[in-house]
Amino acid sequence: MLKGIKILDFTHRLPGPLAGKILSDLGAEVIKVEDIKHRDPFLSGMFSEFDRSFESWYEELNKSKKVLRFDFKDPNTKGEIHKLLEGAQGLLLSLSPKLKASLGLDDETLKGLNVAVVELEASSTHNKAMHDLNALAISGYLSLHVAHETDAIVAPPFLPVAGIAFGQQVATQMLANIIEASRSKGFVKSVSYLHDTADSILHPFWSKTLRDQKKTKFLHNGAYPCYSLYRTQDGQYVAVAAVEEKFWTDLIATFGINLPLERRFETNEEAFNVVASTFAKLTANEIESRSQNKELCLSIVRKIS
Repeated sequence: MLKGIKILDFTHRLPGPLAGKILSDLGAEVIKVEDIKHRDPFLSGMFSEFDRSFESWYEELNKSKKVLRFDFKDPNTKGEIHKLLEGAQGLLLSLSPKLKASLGLDDETLKGLNVAVVELEASSTHNKAMHDLNALAISGYLSLHVAHETDAIVAPPFLPVAGIAFGQQVATQMLANIIEASRSKGFVKSVSYLHDTADSILHPFWSKTLRDQKKTKFLHNGAYPCYSLYRTQDGQYVAVAAVEEKFWTDLIATFGINLPLERRFETNEEAFNVVASTFAKLTANEIESRSQNKELCLSIVRKIS
């Protein structure tokens, strides 16, 4: 879909590279540009030093791109970068003002080009030192994560939801800017913010109305027995998402669950235990066998051994 579109990616870690991956998956030619001495921190630096998992993240986010590395302190690099800019429709930026100026990627230099730019920042309203967890906390969404916790230490959510949403937003903004630059035949730039994006995209799912109601349990975080995870006899889990009438009716018929249709939205512990006790007597393979070729909205979750 984006064949013929060339985008230079001067970002690092998660959101920008994710945006570049999305655009590359859509057919764009995405070239990731890094400093040869200070590569992406997921690949070389603090993150990869304390957790090698980030190297895998780097590979997954950037494997479809061409990666070029230059010495950003070399005065000749500015010219090399501007050669790359020839014919480019998009530019993803996450560099310091000083580095942008030295590489010729500041607004004044870019204004003479017909190019779409999206720059990534932390927040338009809060201090700039911010990670995914901070964006979720400031936006209020971590309140749901800890609403029913009493432990002294609570593990954060595994998925960096704010960063993932941010990457999606940056990719969308880049497409919008490319369209506008094509119309205006000029320079178009937007700044996207991690915190602001998290607040905007996640807001509909826990709005002010719901917060004022102090509601913390919903379908998607375990409010009802028809949408939850249950342990099997052999220590695996089964994901039950039989919300609609037809799915629940078929589910209880298939497994002999003694919780009729009208009780699937009860919130008391006894209703959950009825479902839990049924699956606790069956292995994951037995559950899988019984549900084969049936539309039950049921899936096996196999633990990492």
